[in-house]
Amino acid sequence: MKGLLVLILFMLCIMASAQTYGDEGPTLTPNAFGLVYEDAIGENVPGKVNLHRVTYQVDGIDVVANVYTPAGYDAAKKYAAVVVAHPNGGSKDQVAGLYAQKLAEAGFVTIAFDARYQGESGGMPRRTDKPANRMSDIMGAVDFIQNYPGVDPERIGAFGICGGGGYTFATAQVDKRIKAVGTLSLFNTGDVRRYGYMRTQMGNIMERQREASLARQKEAAGAEPELAGFMNWTPEEARQIKVDLYRDGYFYYGVTHKSPNAPGTYLKSSLMDMMAWDATDHADLIDQPLLIIAGEIADSRYMSEEAFAKASRTADKELFIVPGATHIRTYFVKEYVDQISAKIQGFYMEKL
Repeated sequence: MKGLLVLILFMLCIMASAQTYGDEGPTLTPNAFGLVYEDAIGENVPGKVNLHRVTYQVDGIDVVANVYTPAGYDAAKKYAAVVVAHPNGGSKDQVAGLYAQKLAEAGFVTIAFDARYQGESGGMPRRTDKPANRMSDIMGAVDFIQNYPGVDPERIGAFGICGGGGYTFATAQVDKRIKAVGTLSLFNTGDVRRYGYMRTQMGNIMERQREASLARQKEAAGAEPELAGFMNWTPEEARQIKVDLYRDGYFYYGVTHKSPNAPGTYLKSSLMDMMAWDATDHADLIDQPLLIIAGEIADSRYMSEEAFAKASRTADKELFIVPGATHIRTYFVKEYVDQISAKIQGFYMEKL
């Protein structure tokens, strides 16, 4: 009888949350705002955190973003703000939106945006993913949010996740309007595209550069752009992958938190730019307060540790390790999300 009661309660919870459960956790359906994360805002209610869809331009290209305002928001007051950058292949509607909402719950005005050439933002050819563009996207978000009603332009922070973490880390080296810098599961796109994930492709760098160059040559001749990124694995194949970033990433992006704005692929020709870039090349230019967060058992942890070590100019820095977490599971597992949310809320409250 006790077991039956537990089962009934479990089923009621599923129906109440309007979620279906797959092999790797809850599979979410985009809500009225297109958000695909747990406990996402479904409607704007007076007196609570609200979401405002905005469009602005960066270098003449439209950017679509969500601005989150805190409960009781009053444009006549002054608020600190945080720019949140999404992972490679991701969108504003997934983990970037989740942490933007969590920060808004703590009283910040936040903005989560789709990178240009991706998601709902403009730019052609689609799925272009170049480091210079991604850094300009973050600067453009700062441009926009510093002029948002109620925002204090002297109290702006930045928070980046995965690839967005690497790009945020790099942008903070040059944009001193960013007064506090945070990253989660930092992914150094240049290092990985150049040397391979966990430095497993050191022996064929030039070969892969030639492949990227050939892809651009074909594009310039009018061919359909060639894509790279997540493979078309089956769930069974994905479960056999030993690397947690790719195994968990398959289920997060392709199953449980799937969004039409986040296909998980990029133009192969973009590798020309990626392979010649590194998030940590000028890490010693970071003099702002810095918080780097990584999962304890994430196989990407080495990138957070290296970035932290290279940020030698700032004495105000912390490497926060989330016990038991892998890279992707810092995006959605409640136990980890709660710890990370508390940490970043406290960080930006103190530093901004």
